[in-house]
Amino acid sequence: MNATRTAPPHLVEVRRYRYRIEPRGAMRVPGVVFASRELLADAEQSLAQVAGVATLPGIVTASYAMPDIHWGYGFPIGGVAASDVADGGVVSPGGVGFDISCGVRLLAADCDRRTLGPALRQVMDGLDRAIPRGAGPGGVWRPSGTGERERILRGGSRYAVQRGFGEERDLVRCEDGGAVADAEVTEVGERARERGLGQVGSLGSANHFLEVQQVDEVHDTAAATAFGIAPGQICVMIHCGSRGLGHQICTDHVRLMDRAMTRYGITVPDRQPACTPVESPEGEAYLGAMAAVANYGRANRQLLSDATRRVFRQAAGVRLSLVYDVSHNLAKLETHEVDGAPRRLCVHRKGAARAFPPGHPDLPDDLRSTGEPVLIPGTMGTASYVLAGVPGGDAFHSTCHGAGRRMSRHEAARTVTGRELRARLEQHGIAVRPRSWRGLSEETPEAYKDVAAVVAASEGAGLCRTVARLVPLGVVKG
Repeated sequence: MNATRTAPPHLVEVRRYRYRIEPRGAMRVPGVVFASRELLADAEQSLAQVAGVATLPGIVTASYAMPDIHWGYGFPIGGVAASDVADGGVVSPGGVGFDISCGVRLLAADCDRRTLGPALRQVMDGLDRAIPRGAGPGGVWRPSGTGERERILRGGSRYAVQRGFGEERDLVRCEDGGAVADAEVTEVGERARERGLGQVGSLGSANHFLEVQQVDEVHDTAAATAFGIAPGQICVMIHCGSRGLGHQICTDHVRLMDRAMTRYGITVPDRQPACTPVESPEGEAYLGAMAAVANYGRANRQLLSDATRRVFRQAAGVRLSLVYDVSHNLAKLETHEVDGAPRRLCVHRKGAARAFPPGHPDLPDDLRSTGEPVLIPGTMGTASYVLAGVPGGDAFHSTCHGAGRRMSRHEAARTVTGRELRARLEQHGIAVRPRSWRGLSEETPEAYKDVAAVVAASEGAGLCRTVARLVPLGVVKG
């Protein structure tokens, strides 16, 4: 599964936006790739990873890849794979990634562009001061003592709201009600805690951002109304994850599973997709730690939401309500029908968003008729999208998570300076508040695939439907 040693597999076009990699060698299932030829132009390494994931014990149906696929650690980013728990199915930290529970939160304002316009500069300056970001420590809130830190890992957004950082409705509109069950705080090592808990309530760096947006188009009025968004409305999108805490947990558990695999007779091409059975001590330890870190990620976005609300209230007298919060780096135990029978599966979504269909019992009551909201961030200067789950959605009800990187950060930084990029964006009416010029240049829009093409392929493949398109007015970057 190491892309430098594995030849890209042969793709067979089944129909538009759907390609198949036939099983060969150690592959237990086929690969299925949802994309266009244009989106796959630079995907050779990641396609080899799709084939590699298909060799994992217990995998069912297919190793899937979303239209925003690109190379990742162990699994491709944009990869979805599910293993049958009762049939020796495995869990792999590489199938979740380093930024556990990285995800997107969308807030809707009670105003439109015309109302906010006179205060937009003041809002952006306020966000620049209020939102901690960058690679180092520092956050909106510094938990006091071990007990409070553990309550964050157990309670996620629920604990943040309990402490006054939000409102009860936030929990209804957050995946899992704001906290993943079965968190095992004891599985989170001291080094991981040290790295992460001084950063709670911070954006981080790289592709994470906070963006003030306007609803530019509504494609599904009924769903948009249920979600709480309308044409012209101001929104705020927050994209961030679990900071150093998630990175350390992935590092720790890859190491543990790499040592343990021989005991279970598991062989993988290299250590990156290291895995053990879900019901093994190592598998259960990882899932418990992952759930705790996911709760940290939820609390992180909850705290940033609270800070953002304060800025909007003070600078413009505007109120923000949560539309939804959904993660795109998790492994979850879910029941899905496979070969005509329900099975308990460990579903890995790495750079892929859950998209439950209308009527799914896990959706909030007020969203059950529409399907699950899916939040797709674009890149600076391009649109973002709100999607929804659809009946019969493939890949265990999963879809894309963003534009998908096509250029390394080093390569991107060579194409434009941060100052040049800010000037270009501001010429288009987008206010930019960067933490560093280098970090800004690394995230130039040219470093990513065309998000509109990614969304079109996702919808064309039957994974989701488009509800709304949002355009940026201002961005805060690490």
